[in-house]
Amino acid sequence: MDPAELTGVDKNLTRYGDTEFSRYMRRAFLSSAGYDADDLNRPIIGIADTSSDYTTCHRDMPALLEGVRRGITQAGGLALAFPTISLAETQLSPTSMLFRNLMAMGTEEMIRSQPMDGVVLLGGCDKTVPAQLMAAVSAGVPAISLVTGAMRTGSWHGDRLGACTDCRRYWLRHRAGEIDREEIGEIEQALCPTGGTCMVMGTASTMACITATLGLMLPGGATPLSGSADRLRQAVMTGRRIVELARDGQSPDRFLTGASFNNAAIVLAALGGSTNAVIHLIAIARRAGVELTLEDLHDAARETPVLVNCKPVGTGYMEDFHKAGGLPVLWKALQSRLNLDAMNVNGLALGEMLKDTPAPAGWQDNIGTLEHPIGPPGALVVLRGTLAPDGALIKRAAAASDLQRHRGPAAVFESPDDVAARIDDPVLGLTPDHVLVMRNAGPVAMGMPEAGSLPIPAYLAKKDVVDMVRVSDARMSGTAYGTVVLHCCPEAAVGGPLALVRDGDLIELDVAQRRLDLCVSEEELTRRKTSHVPPPSPERGWRRLYAEHVLPAHLGADLDFL
Repeated sequence: MDPAELTGVDKNLTRYGDTEFSRYMRRAFLSSAGYDADDLNRPIIGIADTSSDYTTCHRDMPALLEGVRRGITQAGGLALAFPTISLAETQLSPTSMLFRNLMAMGTEEMIRSQPMDGVVLLGGCDKTVPAQLMAAVSAGVPAISLVTGAMRTGSWHGDRLGACTDCRRYWLRHRAGEIDREEIGEIEQALCPTGGTCMVMGTASTMACITATLGLMLPGGATPLSGSADRLRQAVMTGRRIVELARDGQSPDRFLTGASFNNAAIVLAALGGSTNAVIHLIAIARRAGVELTLEDLHDAARETPVLVNCKPVGTGYMEDFHKAGGLPVLWKALQSRLNLDAMNVNGLALGEMLKDTPAPAGWQDNIGTLEHPIGPPGALVVLRGTLAPDGALIKRAAAASDLQRHRGPAAVFESPDDVAARIDDPVLGLTPDHVLVMRNAGPVAMGMPEAGSLPIPAYLAKKDVVDMVRVSDARMSGTAYGTVVLHCCPEAAVGGPLALVRDGDLIELDVAQRRLDLCVSEEELTRRKTSHVPPPSPERGWRRLYAEHVLPAHLGADLDFL
């Protein structure tokens, strides 16, 4: 029999040079775990488990895994869980983004090399979900995503708290001297009161909504909170459904089409979602063979108003979004803009699902309509110009309106460490008019950390300065806010214009005109290029492989050979 036609426990046999011996040995060792012939004749469903003590967002994942296992068993499958790399956003140096592609590679290879007819991808924290989706697309095995869900909100002195937009808001007040060390310690203990991902529309929540819109998550799976009964019910339903997908052989390419990516771009805009989702969406699309560009995402945002009232673009939290009906109700509000033929892993087209979905209810203010939106169109804007010829990104919905057209002198920092060392030094003489420029933080340089939202210098924060124009080749957290220009391409490490900026150079930002320009003559820039020295390459291991093969941000920052 053709190895490609084998199913269940006979898939991906170990090579001993004797096929029947390989099957015999596999069954012998599985019998040591108590499995009998009846078990081993069922569809085999892998469960990619990203539980880790380091990834506190996934604290409730063991219960989620058991719910999935129960659903698989009910549907007649055999569940076999396996661990993968787990990427904890706040626990990795220099950034979890450096390891997204490594996790994608590892997960893909485990799916490819172990016997399974389908796989459930348990994720949640920022880079885990895009890594798993990239892996599933490339592995070509029926797959379904399930996220851990967002945290509940906390409270301090009667103020509702959510990680991590409120983390940043209070930290700025602490740097300004408004909140003392004891108070910020109290806030630290209240910001993350439960397991789960950030309870604002950061990267984790954005990617959950994007995954369901792409069709690789059940329609109600994006917004239930971590540890809730709703979340556990999603786990059981996911387990049941993956067995049916495996029996039908419905791999991710059934769902990942140009239509579904177009819908995802529109939903991203309506969410006022994370800038990180732009990089992830492009990477997933490229794996799926679907052309998706920065301009496509800009165009979707230009035409789509913000419809979800959720921090950092709004005042609400994920639990409010969920109580208002969650993602299906947002789809209903966007129905006239979406491609209703796009399919979901539940077996239904989007249009069929929306027939019985209610429109946003008048009693709530968390999901708007196209006629009465939460915010105007253009939440995300792609910029181009002499400082970013291949593109840069700004989250206009989270930026100060009076800074979106600005011309000021550059204050240049060579890296995130340089920022940490010098940003508060009064000798720099920084003013609110300065443009803070940070370079050598792109994919090649250091994996693209979330360092683009540079802190406001403490001596300016104490004068009530809460925003400045900031420009870099780094990313920023999806929970952050401010007039922050990100993902400048080409990055400084490969000789992009950002590498040539000097202190005092005038930089001009015009968001309405989509421009980001370095006001220095071409002749002078040519002269500067001759003396540019790129940063040293990593010596060994994953970091060297990554630096040598990572694509630029505007192409999704995947590895060129993947």
